[in-house]
Amino acid sequence: MTKRIAVLLGGLSPERDVSLVSGAACAKGLRDAGYDVVEIDAAANLYEQLVEADPDIVFNALHGEWGEDGLVQGVLEHFGKPYTHSGVLASALAMNKQMAKSVLREAGIPCPDGLIANRFEAAKAHAMDPPYVAKPNDQGSSVGVHIVLEGANRPPAELGSTAWALGDEVLIERYIPGRELTVAVMEDKPLCVTEIVPNTKFYDYEAKYSAGGSDHILPADIPADIAEQAMDLAVKAHKALGCRGLTRSDFRYDPANATPLWLLEINTQPGMTPTSLAPEQAQYCGIGFADLVQWMAENASCRR
Repeated sequence: MTKRIAVLLGGLSPERDVSLVSGAACAKGLRDAGYDVVEIDAAANLYEQLVEADPDIVFNALHGEWGEDGLVQGVLEHFGKPYTHSGVLASALAMNKQMAKSVLREAGIPCPDGLIANRFEAAKAHAMDPPYVAKPNDQGSSVGVHIVLEGANRPPAELGSTAWALGDEVLIERYIPGRELTVAVMEDKPLCVTEIVPNTKFYDYEAKYSAGGSDHILPADIPADIAEQAMDLAVKAHKALGCRGLTRSDFRYDPANATPLWLLEINTQPGMTPTSLAPEQAQYCGIGFADLVQWMAENASCRR
């Protein structure tokens, strides 16, 4: 009997548009793999939507707040059918960047120093000596990220703007210079290391999701021992937070630094768009897109 899979996409977060693209790609891949697929644009009545769809498996292709922060995972646990990606605790923990880094540091993983500040206070005066990065503590996809370089006279004015809708808590974090690296992990297996070369000022939302926004060098042209260390750290971070399924860890690499590799954050639900890094790494390792989403579906479970 053909399994019925509900693909959750869209949703309520600022990353809705990205999720729609990710979800559509995953739904197509699952259909190509032979599943019966129904797409659900996740709304506030998600539980009722799931009951109506009556799937065997739920494929969570949501991004950001109310999608990968533990809230939807709680609904899925209550629904009681197997679902993809990490569970409630790992999702909530990874989404809270400062809390996640506390756990990762305890596991011996180098992470930049940071502090939590009220956005209005952070807009008035530097909460940390530049250079630093100011960003929402619980958003993804580089939404609302500002790099404050050395010599900057003032913090980003946007933090105090009435247009800001990304929460009042911001993470102020020491800026780590260097090259951008990323490693995808399938359960306990690292795929490879990609270097990301953004064609914008930094690897922001536009660089991530616009065609030509960044160049991906795969595998990264870095020393073999650094590549091995990055993959080891990605798996270690995945396990330290209790993640499941597919994750992606982002690093900065600076060979001039006494600690050359720093983990910036771990993404418990990596993008699955045409420009996304995790599917690209899987393809490099001989895992086609349909095979990747099939593995994710068959790896699904409840009580994650």
